[in-house]
Amino acid sequence: MKYYLIAGEASGDLHASHLMQALKERDAEAEFRFFGGDLMAAVGGTRVKHYRELAYMGFIPVLLHLRTILKNMKMCKQDIVQWQPDVVILVDYPGFNLKIAQYVKANALCPVYYYIAPKIWAWKEYRIKNIKRDVDELFSILPFEVEFFEGKHHYPIHYVGNPTAQEVREFLSAFNPQPSDLPKPIIALLAGSRKQEIKDNLPAMIEATRHLAEQYDIVLAGAPSIEADYYQQFLKDTPVRLVMNETFQLLSQATAALVTSGTATLETCMFRVPQVVCYETPLPRLIGFLKRHVLSVRFVSLVNLIADREVVTELVAETFSVDNIRRELEAILPGGTRRQQMLDDYKEIHRRLGDSDAPKRAAERMITLLK
Repeated sequence: MKYYLIAGEASGDLHASHLMQALKERDAEAEFRFFGGDLMAAVGGTRVKHYRELAYMGFIPVLLHLRTILKNMKMCKQDIVQWQPDVVILVDYPGFNLKIAQYVKANALCPVYYYIAPKIWAWKEYRIKNIKRDVDELFSILPFEVEFFEGKHHYPIHYVGNPTAQEVREFLSAFNPQPSDLPKPIIALLAGSRKQEIKDNLPAMIEATRHLAEQYDIVLAGAPSIEADYYQQFLKDTPVRLVMNETFQLLSQATAALVTSGTATLETCMFRVPQVVCYETPLPRLIGFLKRHVLSVRFVSLVNLIADREVVTELVAETFSVDNIRRELEAILPGGTRRQQMLDDYKEIHRRLGDSDAPKRAAERMITLLK
């Protein structure tokens, strides 16, 4: 069968590549065409656009690049029509992907499957109307989404398990990390996968760890979507060391981490590394108000959302500051007041996610449904 996939960022590229591999193992005639990244390209098929040309975040960047975004969307629609796939598989990235779903459905081109459901339970819940109308099958990776989609909105979905949990298990099984022989323990910095996130969060993370540089090796995980040169403006005259494309290796050896909210918070939890979630926003007081009174959820990190309580501290909007980051970090270092409790709480996250192979389960169900 012919599979057309669309992933708009680094995490989507990772998850989509594993899904493609699982589809390939179960469908000897699988053909792939996609918007995505290097990991998807390594599995095979034809890449139409790299996700780096799609990943714009925030009102101003989107506005400035609107012509490019619309051009890419038009190209994608035309490419789907020309290639005539058996199914379009969308991977997160709802701003772009829901528009594609609408077009494919309106023109009755093929079924639309959504792998990794849009996080409408946090923001823009009205998009459920578009999903019900335009998405034939939705594959969820977060256990609490079952109640949201099926219980609240009466829209049946497929919960297939969490790919991040599976990816970490596979890494640990293959990598078999040994205790670090480095002279100092590591504090990991995971500052996001987009330039705006890095610009907003990394300087404060560096400043909050500066006083610990003699005791700890402060290591920044470079995102695969960002060139190494971009980080140098923030690292000049600092003790921070940059590693590229080694996030899992870094987390396997880290003692603690400062993490910008996103998939990285869950990855850090799966490696059992205590963390502080840091996310600076413009107009912090206003955003803080909206978070408390407008957002549909109490938390921004996947760890806390899965636990449905505060397991990791979230320093977001008006609580984001160097002093707060420093204080919370010290509390999760060895001997800190919150470290052991967080490690104990992580066990509940691991239990809730289980040990299912998400890409395998999703691929099997997709092929069954298509046949």
